[in-house]
Amino acid sequence: MSKAISQVPFAVNEPVNSYVPGSPEVKSLIATYKKMWAEKTEIPMIINGKEVKSDEKVQLQSPQDHAHDFGFYYKGTMQHVDDAINAALAAKKEWNELGWEQRAAIFLKAADLLAGPYRDVINAATMIGQSKNVHQAEIDAACEFIDFLRFNVEFMTEMYSEQPVSDSGIWNRVEYRPLEGFCFAVTPFNFTAISGNLPTCMAMLGNVVVWKPSDKQVYSAKVIMDVLIEAGLPAGVINMVFTDGKETAEKVLAHPDFAGLHFTGSTKVFQGMWKMIGDNIHNYRTYPRIVGETGGKDFVIAHPSSNVEAVATALVRGSFEYQGQKCSAASRAYVPKSLWADVKKVMETQINSIKVGSPEDPSNFVNAVIDKNSFEKCKGYIDRATASGEAEIAIGGKVDDSKGWFVHPTVIETTNPHYESMVEEIFGPILSVYVYEDQDWKETLKLVDSTSPYSLTGSVFAQDRYAINEAFKALENASGNFYINDKPTGAVVGQQPFGGGRASGTNDKAGSKMNLLRWTSVRSIKETFVSPKDYKYPYLG
Repeated sequence: MSKAISQVPFAVNEPVNSYVPGSPEVKSLIATYKKMWAEKTEIPMIINGKEVKSDEKVQLQSPQDHAHDFGFYYKGTMQHVDDAINAALAAKKEWNELGWEQRAAIFLKAADLLAGPYRDVINAATMIGQSKNVHQAEIDAACEFIDFLRFNVEFMTEMYSEQPVSDSGIWNRVEYRPLEGFCFAVTPFNFTAISGNLPTCMAMLGNVVVWKPSDKQVYSAKVIMDVLIEAGLPAGVINMVFTDGKETAEKVLAHPDFAGLHFTGSTKVFQGMWKMIGDNIHNYRTYPRIVGETGGKDFVIAHPSSNVEAVATALVRGSFEYQGQKCSAASRAYVPKSLWADVKKVMETQINSIKVGSPEDPSNFVNAVIDKNSFEKCKGYIDRATASGEAEIAIGGKVDDSKGWFVHPTVIETTNPHYESMVEEIFGPILSVYVYEDQDWKETLKLVDSTSPYSLTGSVFAQDRYAINEAFKALENASGNFYINDKPTGAVVGQQPFGGGRASGTNDKAGSKMNLLRWTSVRSIKETFVSPKDYKYPYLG
């Protein structure tokens, strides 16, 4: 690695715009939002660097106004999937042979484009298509995606520089090759940054990719591809298709050149794809790499020594930012009886001050859930809790679908620690609270660990250091990201590598070198400078 390259400060987190009311940045973003809202956007697939259209158009609906038509995307067929695979494989040789620093330059340029001329555009697209407010769009679509691109370049240079020791007369080295074949990226609606990172981190290491974004995220996905193309990404390296999920998986995972799956989404879908890979294992040229992050039922447990305001604020932010549609969102809480009345009072005051509505108004803290199915699912939990004999709506509970899919922040209090909303992933602005007896702290830790099949994020609140240590040890396997006196959301690239185990995924830690290693196939090379000329070793005399 040259000295000049090693001195470039890639690994610096992108500063977050504050969007203070009346500031130039908020005026610029809202103006861009209104302009894009009024346009009729046409979104084609991108295969082999070209825009590809089909006979089927799907209308784009914004969660905050489901009657508003802001454009359409072209839905593809299995022929388009075949075309994407073939384009990726055709691009592979030349892309592999390009120097790593040349590949890195493309993604560093993309990061600078996102930080500059595309910042408002990608944020506005995320606000319109995914109903994120100005702050949530900024920390996701702009900052986190920029961080992924820049930090991954830094991680790549560190990884490539890690070489084995060499003994006298020999030179040992390792080559970090891309996988043999093509990779498949399947990305979710809730984070534009995740949708950008999954295909780009594989491509950065020399792999070629077929990318299927969520149909609820196609608007910001289009912006991602626009940026990558402007940054100089060669045709065929990343191919974006809008096709049926199940059929696409069956097509891709049956291909003999399939080499790796990078997935974020539901546990059920991921497990189904893993089974497909197992069923096809004898067909593949190599054993595929499988990396997945699949959601969670994330917890907050408060010790009797906790600070009331800190616990309440963490629950409000952790549960209701982006409508609870974060894999890491606080979804179940365990609060001691001695604190619950005060915690509830503070939460109620904060929640009652929350404004709910369109992202066009930056003062709205909570926006719409992603679609009708999500709305109906949330409404079902609220209705059943209202009618239940072992649960009640402690705070909130209002829903409104007259214009958009709005579910107001809701807190369910239950006397049953295994009540459905304490166990099942909801993916909406609903927090379930179980109030435990103070003396049952140790038993409650066991309850936290055993209640859910997931293990993504979790928090403990306490001022008592012995209690923190107890929770730290008892909940060792209950989360991949563990927070002490903080909400369980908000992992930052380069600071808190993200991922969980159990039903939450393979814990390969996006935003770290650990994840990048999964997309390489290492070749060990030994070169001997003076080769032996006789088979006899010294012990033979």
